Amino acid sequence: MKTATVSQLKKELKYQSQEELLVLCLKLSKFKKENKELLTYLLFEADDEDSFIHGVKDDVTELFCQINTSSYFYIKKSVRKILRNIKKYIRYSKKKETEVELLLHFCSELKEMSPPFYRNTSLQNIYDRQILLIQKAIATLHEDLQYDYNLELEEL
Repeated sequence: MKTATVSQLKKELKYQSQEELLVLCLKLSKFKKENKELLTYLLFEADDEDSFIHGVKDDVTELFCQINTSSYFYIKKSVRKILRNIKKYIRYSKKKETEVELLLHFCSELKEMSPPFYRNTSLQNIYDRQILLIQKAIATLHEDLQYDYNLELEEL
């Protein structure tokens, strides 16, 4: 089966009634967990970005507390999983401010973790890559926000 392009889907969805669109959205949400999460964000959390960010930060903090620190192998695995979740939430939001705040929180949690991440090359590389991504995202923001976020970044 060949997958339709986004423009083809958009054209076809224009011809659907409201009830048919509702049925399609519900089928889509039952198919995959990410689709349901995206619909949840769009319907309930997109209006209040601050509470969304706060909720994600709380989840990230909780995940960092649950990391098995017996070996760097398990730490790396857990950190990558946390970062994958953060990237997913950033994709949902598509706002640079959200991206910067979530990545700053990730880096600060990684920095506070014990054993220290800088003793492992892979974890150090993950941290450095996120710092570079934060710097790129900050460069696209308004000057006032750039100043505020650069101060937070320098603390790291």
